[in-house]
Amino acid sequence: MDILAPKKDRLPEKPLFVCVLGNTETAYIEGLSAAGKTAKLTDYTPAGDAEVLETGMIIDIPILPMTPPYDTPTPALITRAALSITGIPHVFVNAGLRVLPAKQVPLIDIGGLPGNDIRKTIAVHDVENVFKNAFKLGEKLANDHDLIVIGESIPAGTTTANAVLQALGYDGNVSSSSNSNPLNLKKQVVEDALKSSGITFGSLRDTPLKAIESVGDPMMVAVAGIAAGLGDTPTILAGGTQMASIFAVIKHMGYSTDNIKIVTTSYVVRDETANFTELAEEIGAMYEGADPEFGKSSFKGLQQYEVGFVKEGVGAGGAIYLTSMFGHSMEELRLKVEELCDELCQFGNLDRVADKNI
Repeated sequence: MDILAPKKDRLPEKPLFVCVLGNTETAYIEGLSAAGKTAKLTDYTPAGDAEVLETGMIIDIPILPMTPPYDTPTPALITRAALSITGIPHVFVNAGLRVLPAKQVPLIDIGGLPGNDIRKTIAVHDVENVFKNAFKLGEKLANDHDLIVIGESIPAGTTTANAVLQALGYDGNVSSSSNSNPLNLKKQVVEDALKSSGITFGSLRDTPLKAIESVGDPMMVAVAGIAAGLGDTPTILAGGTQMASIFAVIKHMGYSTDNIKIVTTSYVVRDETANFTELAEEIGAMYEGADPEFGKSSFKGLQQYEVGFVKEGVGAGGAIYLTSMFGHSMEELRLKVEELCDELCQFGNLDRVADKNI
């Protein structure tokens, strides 16, 4: 019996959702990430996601975490809705934030620093120590929980994931939070990053932490450490190509991945500009795509997920999967997300648009 399957006889009794937060200067490259209205404003995105996931609103962060041009809401709302429906608790891990969320958002700090632009020689500082701290956290969580779902929020994370995958010897395109995936820009940034660190395709397959140190981001080392520390505890890496790259890191570090499943949204699985399914199969990962059916929503912002905006983040795919696992319908989830969207839209003086023809 697969404890990670949505439909089964025995549900986990003590599940936990873990959201790992971080920043990288790679997000400052204009046009690379859509997780913020400007490149510099991406500094606020993870903290804003945390505030929304924790409270349903932003508190200290001055910018609503919405993706232009239709103010598509952060996937943190999807995750909040799912956790609210299922009653599953959550914790936040600071892997290296430049901007901290409000004090109402409790953070577990593992000693990480914000990441550098991956075109610099060092992208992530002190990876060995941060990995050890994250591993210890994973061991602690394994003592108290029988299912761990790990999500993330870090702008430009798909680009850093691509660079690490290249360093480990895996090719292919990664997804994007934009409906127009800037593949040429990402490829150029990754090419420049690998060159600056003297890395060739697959040259760091036997030293995956070195790959993160050279061209990765702080979220990656944190999630890899937590997941490795969980041992045989059933684990869901909630995300798309970023989590696939982390799965590859864990695998090539020599840790067992038999307990790990990657769960993302159907929007990532269907993304024709990326190759998530082929990548997951190549690295030997179990995977699944969860569909929240936002095409049935009356919110134009939510409908944008159907046409390629945002797609994933803050563990949304895994949270949708949990909703199904615990016997709740996608209609129930969608109505809850719409309710939260309505509150956030009113808070931000945004317009609710009922338009099915987009």
